[in-house]
Amino acid sequence: MTVVSERIHVKQLGTLDYRTALMEMKNFNSSRTEKTEDEIWLLEHPPVYTLGQGADEVAVNNGVPVVRSDRGGDITYHGPGQVVLYALIDLARRGIKVKRFVWLLEQSVIDLLGGRGERRQGAPGVYVDGAKVAALGIRISRGRSYHGLALNVDMDLSPFSAIDPCGYPGLQVTQMKDLGFSLSKDVLALQLKDRLVRNIENA
Repeated sequence: MTVVSERIHVKQLGTLDYRTALMEMKNFNSSRTEKTEDEIWLLEHPPVYTLGQGADEVAVNNGVPVVRSDRGGDITYHGPGQVVLYALIDLARRGIKVKRFVWLLEQSVIDLLGGRGERRQGAPGVYVDGAKVAALGIRISRGRSYHGLALNVDMDLSPFSAIDPCGYPGLQVTQMKDLGFSLSKDVLALQLKDRLVRNIENA
């Protein structure tokens, strides 16, 4: 299913293996031209730990695979019940600086939370009462972004306990369900997309 929203195509991809998604993002970014329209991908990954460029190798014994990625950041967990939003945006064409783009991604989650979320200096993502509800990691190549953010909605949070989320020992994580949000993952994914599109187009 593909929805077009003012020059940003939104693709709802269902459940997609992380390695497959990574390959497809790289292919999209390397083959796009200055005329290629931007895209937002909404999806969910089967259980997987991903290591950003700043992450050391880790060993886990719970059977969840660990995959090295090319995004920024450290280690995080993806799994069912989490909204993954990948933003394939030509930042150079839109005149958006990288720090501003990170701010826009975070702000889309804060907007979705009704202003309850907060940022942490030097620790990208969105937090509520000190617990992380959304992780963020991006890659910029030729002025174009890929990767994006992961929002915990209604999932098993226990795999986070096997790692130091985002490289911070003892960091607590939370999710939308535990914050009182009863809307489905799919509805929240579309609401998150709407807020990000608005923020990008108003940047």
